[in-house]
Amino acid sequence: MIIQQRPPLHLTYCLNIHPGESWAENLAALQEKTLAIRQAVAPGQWFGVGLRIAHQAAEELTNNAELRAQALEFFSENQIYPFTINGFPYGRFHDGPVKENVYAPDWRTPERLHYTMQLADLLSGWLPEGIDGSISTVPCSFKPWINGNGDVQTLVDNLAAVVAYLAALREDTGRDIHLGLEPEPDCYLETTAETISFFKDVLFTSGTQEVARILKCYRSDAEAMMRQHLGVCFDTCHVALQGEDLTESLRAYKAEGIRISKVQLSAALRAQSNAESWEALRSFSEPVYLHQVKGQAASGSLFSWYDLPTALEELPGFPDVQELRVHFHVPLFFNGAGPLQSTVNTLTPDFFNELHQGITSHLEIETYTFDVLPPEVHPGDVVRSVAREYAWAMEHLE
Repeated sequence: MIIQQRPPLHLTYCLNIHPGESWAENLAALQEKTLAIRQAVAPGQWFGVGLRIAHQAAEELTNNAELRAQALEFFSENQIYPFTINGFPYGRFHDGPVKENVYAPDWRTPERLHYTMQLADLLSGWLPEGIDGSISTVPCSFKPWINGNGDVQTLVDNLAAVVAYLAALREDTGRDIHLGLEPEPDCYLETTAETISFFKDVLFTSGTQEVARILKCYRSDAEAMMRQHLGVCFDTCHVALQGEDLTESLRAYKAEGIRISKVQLSAALRAQSNAESWEALRSFSEPVYLHQVKGQAASGSLFSWYDLPTALEELPGFPDVQELRVHFHVPLFFNGAGPLQSTVNTLTPDFFNELHQGITSHLEIETYTFDVLPPEVHPGDVVRSVAREYAWAMEHLE
C-alpha cells in the first residue's frame, strides 16, 4: 500500500510467512490470508504485496501463459499490486529442515541466475505503471562455501549477467526492476562494511567490466546499470544482529551510491547472557531454520555461533559475553517474554526519517517464523498478527 506519495513509499508484508512452493499454494494463501489482512489493514484500498515465489512456482508460471494471465486477473479484481518478490529461498521454506540449504543454489550457479531472471520476467508483467520492482536474493553465498577467487569471480559474473538482463528488460518494457543482495550472519556478505567493500572493490570494477562486455557498451554506462539494477535488501533484523546502528548503516550505503532496493522491517531476539536467558532460549532452538547467534562482550568483541543449539551448549564457557542477539525473527510488536526482548528498539526515529526521505521506495514486514514460534510467545492467528505488525509499522512511520 502506498503510505507516502513524494518520495513514494510502499509498504507490504512478505508472503514467505505462508507455506507453499507451488503457484496453486501461493494463490490459495493470497485468497485465504492476504485478502483478510487487507480487509483488516486497508479495506477498499489498493494493497501492495510482497510475493514469495519458489523455483517450482516460477517454473509453473513461466511455462504457462494462462496461469500468468489468471494471476494478473486476480490481482486486478482484488485491487492487489505486487511490487516486490522474495527471491531468496529457492526451494522448500516450511514444513521441514531448511537450515543452510536456504542459501542454495547460490550465485555461483546457473540455477540461481536462471531463477532470478524468471522472477524478473514475472514481476515485469505484473508491475503497475510508474512503480519500480524489487527482488531480494541471497548475499552471494554461505561464507563457508566460498573457496578462493575463482568462486568469487563466478558469482560476480553471474551477478553481472543478471544486471545486463535487467537493463535489457528495462529497455524493452520500461520496467525498473532491481535486485537486492540481503546481507545475513555468516554469509559471504554479512556486515555493512563487507558489503560496501564488495560493491566498491568488486562489483563496480570487475562486475562492471563484465556488464560492458555482455552489452557491448561503455564502461561508464555499464556502471550506471550496475548501480541502477543491483543494490542491497536491508533487513533490520540482520543489521541489528551485528550490533550496527541502522541509521548509520543506511547512510553509509547512501554515501557510496549503493541502491537500497528494499528495507525489510523485522526484529531479532535479544537477551542478557545468563542462565535464565539460556533456559528461555531453549524453546527457540528448533530444527527448521538456522538461528545464528552473536554475543557482545564487555570488551566490545563480538562472538559468533553458527546456530542456537551450539551457542547454548558453549555459552557457559564465555563469561565475558554480556548480550546475545539471535537470528530468530519475532513480530515487530513483541514486547518481550521474561528475560527475552527484541531488537525492535533499534528502529529509531532517525531510521524512520531516512525512510521518509526516500532512501528506498519499498518497505516489507518480514516475520516468517510464526510456524516455529514457541507457544509461550506465539501471538496467535496469523491474519490478526500481521495486521498488528502493520499497525505498529504505520504508527512509527507517522
